[in-house]
Amino acid sequence: ALKAQPELARFVFRATNRWVKGTHSRSTIHGFWGAGQEDSSRDAPFELDASEPPILFGHNEAPNPAEFVLHALAGCLTLTIINVAAARKVTLSEVSSTLEGVLDARGATGLDDEYRNGFERVTVHFTIAGDAPREKLEEIVERAKARSVVYDIVSKPVPVDVTAEVR
Repeated sequence: ALKAQPELARFVFRATNRWVKGTHSRSTIHGFWGAGQEDSSRDAPFELDASEPPILFGHNEAPNPAEFVLHALAGCLTLTIINVAAARKVTLSEVSSTLEGVLDARGATGLDDEYRNGFERVTVHFTIAGDAPREKLEEIVERAKARSVVYDIVSKPVPVDVTAEVR
């Protein structure tokens, strides 16, 4: 269908966010545009809170945004591994991962501009098992890496436009 109608491949995902207090904010995710129409498959919106631990000026109301990036990366790589395995008729019995993002907070806190604000390195370690040889399972992980939306977002620069309505 996408080859015949390439316009169906365009998706627009959306989120809204509102500050709650301190470093605590809440995002709402509901509709999105995809496959040529507004999606109506979600009965209710998803609400996700973000905050910071006390050492980073917060009160632990929720994971911090950097941890959500790790969650998004793990989730996307995992579902892509599952889809790639299914397409290759491989039955998986285990897919688990551990992720670490390393950053130096001197950049984000404004103490030293020599340090970037975000992660300087992210590591992802998968444990994967299924009814295929080791080489096939490794190839599935590599193919998932090549097709993962979030892996692409975090591993390559993406233009981000930020505007503000000041009242």
